[in-house]
Amino acid sequence: MTSEATSPTVAPWWRDAVIYQVYPRSWADSDGDGIGDLPGITSHLDHLSDIGVDAVWLSPFYTSPQNDAGYDVADYRDVDPLFGTLADFDALVARAHALGLRVIVDIVPNHTSSEHAWFKAALAAAPGSPERARYVFRAGKGAYGEIPPNNWTSNFGGSAWTRTSDAAGEWYLHLFDVTQPDLDWTNDEVHDELEDVLRFWLDRGVDGFRIDVAHGLVKAEGLPDAPADFDVTVDATALSPMWDQPGVHDIYRRWRKLVDAYSVEGQDADRILCAEAWVLPAEALARYIRPDELHQSFNFEFLMTPWLASDLKATITGSLAQAAAVDGTQTWVLSNHDVVRHASRLGFDQSPGLSSVAGIGSPDPQPDAATGLRRARAATALMLALPGSAYLFQGEELGLPEATHIPDELRQDPTWKNSGYTLRGRDGCRVPVPWVADAPAYGFSPSGKAWLPQPDEFAGLAADRQEGMPGSTLELYRRLLKIRRERRLGRSSLAWLDGLGPDVVAYTATSPTGDVTSVVANLGSSPLALARPVNTLATSNDLHADGTIPSDVTVWIDGPLTA
Repeated sequence: MTSEATSPTVAPWWRDAVIYQVYPRSWADSDGDGIGDLPGITSHLDHLSDIGVDAVWLSPFYTSPQNDAGYDVADYRDVDPLFGTLADFDALVARAHALGLRVIVDIVPNHTSSEHAWFKAALAAAPGSPERARYVFRAGKGAYGEIPPNNWTSNFGGSAWTRTSDAAGEWYLHLFDVTQPDLDWTNDEVHDELEDVLRFWLDRGVDGFRIDVAHGLVKAEGLPDAPADFDVTVDATALSPMWDQPGVHDIYRRWRKLVDAYSVEGQDADRILCAEAWVLPAEALARYIRPDELHQSFNFEFLMTPWLASDLKATITGSLAQAAAVDGTQTWVLSNHDVVRHASRLGFDQSPGLSSVAGIGSPDPQPDAATGLRRARAATALMLALPGSAYLFQGEELGLPEATHIPDELRQDPTWKNSGYTLRGRDGCRVPVPWVADAPAYGFSPSGKAWLPQPDEFAGLAADRQEGMPGSTLELYRRLLKIRRERRLGRSSLAWLDGLGPDVVAYTATSPTGDVTSVVANLGSSPLALARPVNTLATSNDLHADGTIPSDVTVWIDGPLTA
């Protein structure tokens, strides 16, 4: 009844870690200004240790004008006053480590803020100067240089080029917002600067880095035009002139040597590098985690796979095979700060092929909330028993849905404006977390302020309402993570279970010590009966009274299943 196995690996901490993403401005506000901050994060770190994660990953908190929520960095070596101070950061790291949590921080190496000292100096300098050589400046085309150097478009809409206002009228590249000029990674000074930034934070005790736009640092030589039908937001292949160029791998080999120098012999103390690389096909993404490069790369193919049994099995099979081919381990993720939360994304009809949902507004088709949450719980249970590392996004353990009714005038994601008000962007997944149902801003802020409005349904999903409540999503996550750790599921070998029907995803996870966990997810519309009574470890929702598995439910079972 089994097929297609992968082998377990004796591995350091990061190979099976559960890493929880905190979006600082939306986690907890300590000073009442309506924006989350570092002391707020520190005050709730026990929530993370209690549910059983291994590490916390912080989205940017650096000095920034906040045109792109901190992904426009003006000073890589300081904390923005909006979030606190370096002393607050040090206190956060100390508290996390005391709780047994490792700390991973974002690094943004593709671009800086236009407020960065380097870019200000570049604008003040002449064409061809060392200051401009740190960025991608080019002369325009046309009789007067009035045409951009090529046809590249920004991920946030419009041209990827903006012309300077000086007499020379050069253009600078920004693959994202106009306030995020791209660095030129052919310049040794750029390499040296970013490596020094890594050392700065490693010396303060961080345990690793998530690399923003890891596939975008190197551009094709000569900056050729993109194909006429090219979509910069989805076409992340080696054929695209701005993504996944071979030179990025040389950068990460240097970075790997740098972080490896911080490891401690005889201790499980690796400092890790994880890529945000929207790269297809899977074998191209696997190149980022070769033994001398990065430790991990996000598995966006899994995130974009619809809730269909054949699609999920194919994605998982391919993902594991590609990681194994480079002696790596796979990561699994269902939500983050850039996509619609999976409790809402899965509330739409599912169709074959890779899919994603853009931001959702009031006029748009709305997800079925009950179906979305039910599938989200089942998808999480299916994911957390897979071999490798898992990433969680803040609030998913509460079952938070996308906030789909944010008034358009309150939206802050630059995607909304830059797309000509056609793409509502990412604000809906970034709404502040509800901690206490009856408190101002649901416990997010003592003043009741919140930088984005929280929907009314967040009251019933607040952490205090779910704590200790049987059947709550919070308690489901706590149980799954406890079992995952006890049974070493992230270090298990996987073997598919066949013969349960075309709408079922089922596998066994065998730990290095021989413990066998069977995982069965029923994606069909009819209840699923198993061949014999089983010892159930966890279920994403209740089983039927007769023991059959309802639609959109995943079950963890102690021991193997037999025909």
